[in-house]
Amino acid sequence: MGERDQDQDQDQDRDRQRERLRAAVEARVLADWGFELPDSLFRFHDFIGSLDPVEASAFADLELWPYGMMDLFDAPDVRARDGVDIRAHGRFFRDPPEFLTFLHGGTDGLHYGLWYDDGRTCAGVASYYNNDGGGIDRTFRTPLEAVRATLERHWRDLHEDTGRGPEEVAERAPGMARLRSKVGEFETGDRTGTGADYVRAHTYGYRRPPIDPGRITTLDGGGALAEGETALGRPSHNGVDEHAFGTHMAAVFADPGELAAAVAEARRRLAAGDPTEALVLGRDLHWASIGDATREGHAHELLAAAYRALDRPALAAVADAHHRHRDLPRVDVLEPKP
Repeated sequence: MGERDQDQDQDQDRDRQRERLRAAVEARVLADWGFELPDSLFRFHDFIGSLDPVEASAFADLELWPYGMMDLFDAPDVRARDGVDIRAHGRFFRDPPEFLTFLHGGTDGLHYGLWYDDGRTCAGVASYYNNDGGGIDRTFRTPLEAVRATLERHWRDLHEDTGRGPEEVAERAPGMARLRSKVGEFETGDRTGTGADYVRAHTYGYRRPPIDPGRITTLDGGGALAEGETALGRPSHNGVDEHAFGTHMAAVFADPGELAAAVAEARRRLAAGDPTEALVLGRDLHWASIGDATREGHAHELLAAAYRALDRPALAAVADAHHRHRDLPRVDVLEPKP
């Protein structure tokens, strides 16, 4: 057998291994979470596996590392610790049930998740800072779009931060440029501009996101997929005065009487066949529960009921699992590797 034939056999063997791994991870997530994984997640995994030492070092400099459901690529049959639901793995305290963590951002609890509006198919990527202020950002469609934007923000800061010496710029810039090229081999290679120019063109850091008429405002900033009416007549996603809305909801949640009335109204509408108020109020309470047992209980009740009424059983199951394990001291719940 010639050298070329051996190389071809090795390539084919790697392709078969890759397909077997993909099938195993897909089956595990579908069986335990009820979610279908998008092709973009597997491109992200292939991208990670393709990094050479220089590119991997530049990726580490971005303070990004695969996490949460990405751990299944190391062991698709891994189990959670005794007594813990696998769906709690990588699930931070404020994560909505729609959020499936796949990447950690290293700072103030920044993490990224695939977003499942309908409890089955991925609708894009979401991210937020679990330990800091701000809401959920749903700018990016794919994991690699999120990586590219992070890289360009770092590139902007590297070149515009006057506190950095020329030695640091000279040391880091070549690796980041190589990493940009590698990302472009998989996605975003047709996008021009770097640094601040890229961030302006492809993120909403400098402008307000567009109003999404197919979704309804929620306190977490992620919006909810629903078509019914809400008690407050909430505007479409991204169409609200965030400060005024947040101030109003904080006052409702701080007053036991108002909170009880709001929950009762959501229950009434749910019983009448419209789960929309239960969904949005449940999401608000989940986001703003801050360890308050009453809010947590209402959030779980309303969300689980709303998801079941909307035929989103996978999200109801995630809400149940999260409620049971919300007080875990850490979000890594997998059995230790032998």
